[in-house]
Amino acid sequence: MQVVLARQLRAVTKRASFAASTGRLERFVRSTNHDRFALGNKNVQPVLDSKGGGSAMKSNSVSLAVDEFATGQADALILIGRILLAWVFVGSAYGAISNFNGSVGYFRSLNLPAPELFTMTNIVLEVLISVGLILGVGTRYCAILTFVFVLAATAIAHRYWEYPAGAQQIGQYNHFLKNVSIMGGAMLIFVTGAGRFSFDRAS
Repeated sequence: MQVVLARQLRAVTKRASFAASTGRLERFVRSTNHDRFALGNKNVQPVLDSKGGGSAMKSNSVSLAVDEFATGQADALILIGRILLAWVFVGSAYGAISNFNGSVGYFRSLNLPAPELFTMTNIVLEVLISVGLILGVGTRYCAILTFVFVLAATAIAHRYWEYPAGAQQIGQYNHFLKNVSIMGGAMLIFVTGAGRFSFDRAS
């Protein structure tokens, strides 16, 4: 009799455990389907963290939203990136034009031949780069020009290792890093192109 009761008790326990597991599974599936509907993507797969929670799902949702924003607004973001990249050349060209003699003196201090010619060439190139990047005209060629121009300027004017340790060397090193970043931006524009908001795309 005791054996029969023990078997019945084990059977009841198994059925109760199975029912509880099934209930948890159904709640998880409903929650997952709700998340998929909210994201508008039926291909999103549920991901649980080590505690069985939904923090990993939330992280995936944020990542998906960021990706969708970057993809959906790519043309506008590329336009903003082009303008920001060109801004340094706009300011530099304006400064050189408004203070031409000062610019000539700067090139003379670098012991360059024909500093007036260097100043004029510098202004022309910076204007071309500014117009090309902002308007998106010959953008990939402009990106190559930007890369080469900044590389040459860095090699000529920002050889920080030749300056004595101190404020001058730190200042030149900061200019060096700034130019390296500009070269990286030019490379990205070369890869992406001008985007929809440009004369390149309109032509």
